[in-house]
Amino acid sequence: MIFTNSVSSLCSHSNGLAKRIALISFLSLVMLMSVLGNLLVMVAVCKDRQLRSETARLRPPLSTYLSAQGKTALFSISFTFCLVRTSLDVLLTTASILHLCCISLDRYYAICCQPLVYRNKMTPLRVALMIGGCWIIPTVISFLPIMQGWNSIGINDLIEKRKFSGNSTVCVFMVNKPYALTCSVVAFYVPLILMVLAYQRIYVTARAHARQISMLQRAGGAGNADSADHQRNHRMRTETKAAKTLCIIMGCFCLCWAPFFITNVVDPFIDYSVPEQLWAACLWLGYINSMLNPILYAFLNKSFRRAFLIILCCGHKRYRRPSILGPGTTCTATQINGSTHVLNCI
Repeated sequence: MIFTNSVSSLCSHSNGLAKRIALISFLSLVMLMSVLGNLLVMVAVCKDRQLRSETARLRPPLSTYLSAQGKTALFSISFTFCLVRTSLDVLLTTASILHLCCISLDRYYAICCQPLVYRNKMTPLRVALMIGGCWIIPTVISFLPIMQGWNSIGINDLIEKRKFSGNSTVCVFMVNKPYALTCSVVAFYVPLILMVLAYQRIYVTARAHARQISMLQRAGGAGNADSADHQRNHRMRTETKAAKTLCIIMGCFCLCWAPFFITNVVDPFIDYSVPEQLWAACLWLGYINSMLNPILYAFLNKSFRRAFLIILCCGHKRYRRPSILGPGTTCTATQINGSTHVLNCI
């Protein structure tokens, strides 16, 4: 009987160790792919001239790259490090969401407004203020309350109890009801509503424009359209395609982070009874989003896919963009609402 119990205990210990090793290997792979994949995106943008113009329409948020590197700590070694790590986690996640929100507003003005309106709305000063807000707001709701301990007011006893329990690590982060509601609303729910409204309006505008083009084609007037109409139609198609790509990226981002923010709001109201395993699963599902972005760029954008292949294949000629104008041809181009258009070539 004792031998049987010892064998079963040894087997359960071996199974637990094997599961732990598999989990650590998987999470390490996620972190490695997140860092390398997002570095590949940055190198592609730096090396490919067309991608530098396309990022005016399709801007991967910088915080997405940073978040992949800022979330690699699994265990804390001190209380201060725990607070700093948690603050960085909240800051970078919130900054990623706010960047996506600003991009959706930029696409709204680019597609749903006239070029003159877009230029008046998206001035360099306003763009700088939007980018600054994407970092100032997350800092205010992360470092300030967490380092001051505002998130733990009223629940310090519960935090201390979990901190020294045998099933938890030293770094225990819990939030009270006011902080959970404020942080979740500012960092996720308000930006989500703005993004949904912006892309809904973009979808309606794109559908209306597609119907107009279809009516012109049926009436035989498409061939007689002047260059201004042709340029506007080309711009609309380009902007709409970029908006669809961004919409997919936004959808994946929200699906990955929605479980965490829902749990973050619900947990304080049910006496913090959400299991630690569910918390960890929701949190790492959000982290996996950093790994998905380069994959989405590769599948949804032909220019990114070609740039990735050139970098990974060491500049092989097979994947380089062929020139249909000849080696000595120079072209002049202009930008309309963030889209590059060739004017003439000599």
